[in-house]
Amino acid sequence: MAKVVSFNTYKLKEGASVPEFLNAMEKLLKEFVSKQKGFISSKSLVDGDTWADFTVFESMDDLNAFVPLCNKSELSRKCFSFMDFGTLHSNVFTVEQEF
Repeated sequence: MAKVVSFNTYKLKEGASVPEFLNAMEKLLKEFVSKQKGFISSKSLVDGDTWADFTVFESMDDLNAFVPLCNKSELSRKCFSFMDFGTLHSNVFTVEQEF
């Protein structure tokens, strides 16, 4: 079965605290995302002022069930408050084979 990757790039709002953002992301991952059905892994990356994160789920059904829950989560809203949504780009990939 194919795995599913949700990949996002974005910038933080001007003046956002990077340490506070990282703490909020860590808490979101540990207390919410990692407990969702089908969750496999997640990683955040930064290059200059561009951030990227990807989360891997077992199936598209698992990702589709996760998205509305994430949008309602207080932990998610805390993380989202640091992001400049005008810079957000999201993609979903299926992974048939890993190399």
